[in-house]
Amino acid sequence: MPHQYPSLSTEQKKELSDIAQKIVAPGKGILAADESTGSMVKRMAQINTENTEENRRLYRQILFCADDRVKPCIGGVIFFEETLYQKTDAGEVFSKYIKGRGMVVGIKVDKGVVPLAGTDGETTTQGLDGLSERCAQYKKDGADFAKWRCVLKITANTPSSLAIMENANVLARYASICQMNGIVPIVEPEILPDGDHDLKRSQYVTEKVLAAVYKALSDHHVYLEGTLLKPNMVTAGQACTKKYTAQEIAMATVTALRRTVPPAVPGVTFLSGGQSEEDASINLNAINQCPLPKPWALTFSYGRALQASALKAWGGKKENAKAAQEEYIKRALNNSQAALGKYVSSGDKGSAASESLFIAGHAY
Repeated sequence: MPHQYPSLSTEQKKELSDIAQKIVAPGKGILAADESTGSMVKRMAQINTENTEENRRLYRQILFCADDRVKPCIGGVIFFEETLYQKTDAGEVFSKYIKGRGMVVGIKVDKGVVPLAGTDGETTTQGLDGLSERCAQYKKDGADFAKWRCVLKITANTPSSLAIMENANVLARYASICQMNGIVPIVEPEILPDGDHDLKRSQYVTEKVLAAVYKALSDHHVYLEGTLLKPNMVTAGQACTKKYTAQEIAMATVTALRRTVPPAVPGVTFLSGGQSEEDASINLNAINQCPLPKPWALTFSYGRALQASALKAWGGKKENAKAAQEEYIKRALNNSQAALGKYVSSGDKGSAASESLFIAGHAY
């Protein structure tokens, strides 16, 4: 029987728990603005804009400086490291500006996926080396939560037991290191939507992956009340010929969570996983309307599903900043309503609201 050697004080636990609760307060979710410089190449290419540091700053400033209508919608913002140290036009550091608006600052801390040798194209995520020192610095620089993404895929042979176990352990080690430094870890085991698998297979794999993740978090003595989960919704593969309703997706998703995620976890902040902006809102709403008991906040941590229409409206032109903000605010308000189970789709599409945002083998 393992002995208990408490790693966190009562005060540390309270701080972590308070941060997590603040991020997922009713109606609030997360803006994921942590695209790497490489990912921003693709985003900027879509609007024929050069991927310079200044253009990235200008674009993120548009999102961060959207008016107070977003305040009840956004509990936290995930930054890429570069963005943490950039400033508004007025000279205020973004992290300080976001904090001043009552939102929690987060930081992407993983270093990307690498091949897992001896598997069928599976991966693990690197970045544990030096993570404690980086977290200590990020905390000083205003970050109170972090994100680490692991990726699994569904094929005839995957995910393998090795990939599930390895990624679960990496996530647990990361979470433990974050908490020691006063940072709430968002645990993200993303099962990619690539493939032709049906909803049943997706649910089965999601349950197996999440069960392994929470076993690993327990083994590593992670304080669950001071964590958040960022999973995929349970959806069929992009190439599946059968189409499922939002209610079927919601039932499969909530059932998988109920079987694997302890009620001690304050919130589940879903990734959008290549769904269109509108589908991501409709499905989140259905999840919150699902008639099963749901002991956690069920909300969003969206990147593309909050930004696609805004990016298109901006088009790299300064004069379009206000139009871009309006698109972003619209999506933030819609997803806030969806997180409360009160979203009614008006059919009012943003400039990219109904477009699929799926990218095969999506990497950050």
